[in-house]
Amino acid sequence: MYNYVLFDLDGTISDSSEGITKGIQIALRELGIEEDRSNLGKFIGPPLKYSFSQFYNFTEEQTDLAIKKYREYYAVTGLFENKAYDGIEDLLKKIKASGRKMAVATSKPAKFSCEILEKFGLLQYFDFVSGATLENEPGKKRGEKKEVVEYAIEHFGNPDKSEIVLVGDTRFDAEGSAQVGIDCIGVLYGFGSRESLEAAGAKHIAETIEDIYQYL
Repeated sequence: MYNYVLFDLDGTISDSSEGITKGIQIALRELGIEEDRSNLGKFIGPPLKYSFSQFYNFTEEQTDLAIKKYREYYAVTGLFENKAYDGIEDLLKKIKASGRKMAVATSKPAKFSCEILEKFGLLQYFDFVSGATLENEPGKKRGEKKEVVEYAIEHFGNPDKSEIVLVGDTRFDAEGSAQVGIDCIGVLYGFGSRESLEAAGAKHIAETIEDIYQYL
């Protein structure tokens, strides 16, 4: 049985597509690129540094500028262009009532993640929020899924990995889980596909939020 349940945020707990794609669009415009928001869903999930360099071949300097412009928009406006998925609170209540521990493990900065969860009234269900560090944040840097998952596991005192599962919607969640050595429940209502999740090693596939609990 999984006694520790980690959740991705974007595409798993909430639909954050509007705020993220608008922020990316503004960041790209700063670098002379006009892009339709319908083409920017690929930015939801992976770390921004990876996405800007991978999708647009940005230099490190260009990537840093793009992230800066994105954050300027997201911190004020994009953060709240977001909505919780129907049924997610019922699931979290059920898991909490079962006595399991829960954490968020996301490539989004922890500061933004907590504000979003608080807005939806969902922060109360989580024992910990593990997110990426901001660029000017002191201490060890985190950004990759593997790193935020490891940080959440450390918070719980490094329990046996067979007791831990990550719930996420993209291959980055499945890959990060595999790198750490824990199982992944891939969900299909977010931004990933069955094919990409299975190819990345997701142990279970949940088509709906209601399907998740059966794998716990």
